[in-house]
Amino acid sequence: MPSAKILSEKQAIVEKLAQRMQNAGAGVFVNYMGVNVAQDMEIRREFSANGIDYSVIKNTLTRFAIKKAGLEEIDPVLNGTTSLATTAGDPIAPFRIVGDYTKKLNGLFSVKAGFMDGRVLTADEIANITALQSKDALYAKVLGTMIAPVAGLAVCIAAILEKKQPGAVIPASSEPEEAAPEPADVSAAEETIPAEPASPEPQPEQATAAENAAE
Repeated sequence: MPSAKILSEKQAIVEKLAQRMQNAGAGVFVNYMGVNVAQDMEIRREFSANGIDYSVIKNTLTRFAIKKAGLEEIDPVLNGTTSLATTAGDPIAPFRIVGDYTKKLNGLFSVKAGFMDGRVLTADEIANITALQSKDALYAKVLGTMIAPVAGLAVCIAAILEKKQPGAVIPASSEPEEAAPEPADVSAAEETIPAEPASPEPQPEQATAAENAAE
């Protein structure tokens, strides 16, 4: 039987590992079988540069730790060589890095299981997350999508302002003024229209004769 000291040390390891998983926003259990020392050092540098805690773990102790952390579903994959990458920062980063090295090392470094926000992820969820960009890259992409319409409007306004001459007076009305009608040629009209003959006024003598005849 293990001594009390060894048992206490193992219990401390289990407690620390459980707290690590509980405090992490995301974590990936990895099979690192076949990875050589130089490759392992490169992988560790990559994880460290992205604020990810990475270490080799023992399956027997990890089984106790996952129970404390509420991640019992991971138990079936705890066999063979196992390492764990956890982070309290960008939750996508550990999945992305593991996925990159899986391709780079032809499957020698691969995901066994993963969790995020205290929940064990399915194989499909892990595959989808692994294909994503980093959180900062996603934020930049979303921000760029939001800014694009505003930037386009600013360009249009700048183009309109450049067309205007400095000091130009803008007319009050944009409607063209109507031209004044030209005066008619009266003399020409008088020459072409014949004058009507004036009606003869009856003479007094002729009017009297007509009245007598009527009587």
